[in-house]
Amino acid sequence: MRLIDQQYTRTPFYGSPRMTVWLRTQGYAVNHKRVARLMALMGLQAVYPKPRTSRARPAAAPTIYPYLLRGLRIERVNQVWATDITYIRLAGGWLYLVVILDWFSRYVIAWQVSLSLESDFCVATLERALGRSCPEIFNSDQGVQFTSQAFTSRLRAKGVAISMDGRGRCFDNIFVERLWRTVKYEEVYLKDYENAAVAETSLGQYLHFYNEERPHQALGYRTPATVYQGGHGGGNRAPM
Repeated sequence: MRLIDQQYTRTPFYGSPRMTVWLRTQGYAVNHKRVARLMALMGLQAVYPKPRTSRARPAAAPTIYPYLLRGLRIERVNQVWATDITYIRLAGGWLYLVVILDWFSRYVIAWQVSLSLESDFCVATLERALGRSCPEIFNSDQGVQFTSQAFTSRLRAKGVAISMDGRGRCFDNIFVERLWRTVKYEEVYLKDYENAAVAETSLGQYLHFYNEERPHQALGYRTPATVYQGGHGGGNRAPM
C-alpha cells in the first residue's frame, strides 16, 4: 500500500492493471485482484473516464450536482472552496485526511483525520469551515461522503452553490490534487508515523507551516494565510 500510494501520487492515471504491472517490475508477485482491492480500500482510482458511465443510478441514489468551475475566473477568496480525501500511511496501518481548501489563496481552511471513510469526519470538517466563513461555490468529487444528505444539506442551508467533479476526473479539483502532492512529498513520505495520534500531530504542524510560513510560487511567493486573511482579490463573503 505504501508503494501504491507513492506511485499513484506520481502517476494518478494508473488504474489497478497498470499498477499491478508496475508492482511486478519492483519484484512484488501480486495479482490484479489484490491490487484492485487495496486501491479501493485506499480510495484510489485512475483519472480517466470509466466504462459504463451512463448507467442509471438507483432511485435512492444521492443527487449528483453539475461541475460549475469550467472556465470560471477565480478572482477572490471564498469564491470557491474545494474538498477531497487522501490516504495517509502509518507504520502499522493507515488513516484518511480530508481538507477544505480555498481555491484563490490555496489556504487550508479546515482539515481532519479519520481511521475510516465514514461521512462523519467530513461533515465535522465542513461545519468547522462554515463556522469560519462561507464560500459562493463548494466543489467536491462524487464520493459518498460528499453526496450524502448530511453533507449537502449543510451547504444548501447556507445558500452555497454545489459543484461536483466529473466521475474519474480528479483534475477537475486540480488545486487539491496539487496540495496532496505537496503534503505527501514534503511531509508524509519523510515520516514514519507510529500511530494515528502521531500522524495527526505531525500533519497539523505541517499544515500550519503550509498555511502560515511556506511561500507559494503561484501566489507571488506569499503564504496562503497572507492572501486569505488579507482578502486579496476582494469580495470576502461573510458567514450566513
